[in-house]
Amino acid sequence: MWNVDRATVMVLDGVGVGALPDAADFGDEGSNSVGNTARAVGGLTLPNLGLLGLGNVADIVGVPPVGDAAGAYGRMAEVSPGKDSTVGHWELMGVVSPRPLPTYPDGFPRELIEEYERRIGRKTLGNEAISGTVIIDQLGAEHMRTGSPIVYTSADSVFQVAAHEEVIPLEELYRICMVAREMLTGEHAVGRVIARPFVGEPGSFRRTQDRRDFSLAAPEPTLLERLVGAGHQVIGVGKVDDLFAKRGLTACHHTVDNKVAAEKVIELLREGGQGMILANLIEFDMLFGHRNNPEGYAAALESFDAQLAHIMQVMKPGDVLFIVADHGNDPTTPSTDHSREYVPLLVCGAPVKAGVSLGTRSSFADLGATIAELLRIDPLPHGKSFVSEIMRTE
Repeated sequence: MWNVDRATVMVLDGVGVGALPDAADFGDEGSNSVGNTARAVGGLTLPNLGLLGLGNVADIVGVPPVGDAAGAYGRMAEVSPGKDSTVGHWELMGVVSPRPLPTYPDGFPRELIEEYERRIGRKTLGNEAISGTVIIDQLGAEHMRTGSPIVYTSADSVFQVAAHEEVIPLEELYRICMVAREMLTGEHAVGRVIARPFVGEPGSFRRTQDRRDFSLAAPEPTLLERLVGAGHQVIGVGKVDDLFAKRGLTACHHTVDNKVAAEKVIELLREGGQGMILANLIEFDMLFGHRNNPEGYAAALESFDAQLAHIMQVMKPGDVLFIVADHGNDPTTPSTDHSREYVPLLVCGAPVKAGVSLGTRSSFADLGATIAELLRIDPLPHGKSFVSEIMRTE
């Protein structure tokens, strides 16, 4: 069997490939982030993802199935009861969430908001489940007059705090988000507290790239922590540090830009090394899925596909690349929230056999189990490794 030095995981945030059997329970029946986007824009041009077998795992206009895929391909179902980025990333890294994280379709309980206001020394505005851009348009002017932060949520397990940077400076916004994170425990242990800074004037507000996520720590050690404990390097790219509460990383390059994140992965691959690179590319979800913009979503997929060619070129003989997602976020549906979908599983690298169908994996945790075996650490408690299916023997 080939020797694997390093596993690189690129999580295409919100890039789902079809509704899960229980999608209707989440209001997501018929969701298919990539397939529906392709139909909406008249087809996608994704030659590199297509070469890896993306068209073999979903019906995508412009991306036909191939009989000679360059690696292994399949799709994964989520076991954890949710569709949040935090829970999705936990499961990818071997931790299945034991119960749904709390959501607040009618806003947060009044007593919780009052306690939050007491702790931060400010009144708040909002407190409803609503699109972030909409509530900023509605309450941004009042926020600027009063200095009260805007609190809101969505269909996901999130407590979001929006503030104009000239009214509440970034460091103060981050501080009051950390206050929320500290108090949201037990029955109110939401997956993420999210700082949502914005700038501009009434009628032309815009959110900035200084968003920060304050995630709930996983209920048990993730693959990241287990790898670090075994002496491996684990390098995060994107918002990975936020999603894993800064645990299990030897280094992290924080960015919320797909192109910059992919360029950092290329740089790290070119340098060589061992262990794992875990990158999150957020723009599919943040800029296009949540804003019902299939044209932007399509353009982001095609831009990543172009960078993927360079990524594969700089991989070393001991590198294995995994391309996956954490949930869906179909930009063609009326919803602006995440969608409960299968996610793609594409695997390539010199040690990987070509043309291998991995079918439908029963858990995202199969990815973590596979990387644990490739990097020769103890098996994880969840997931089934597919190492024996993908590795060359010569």
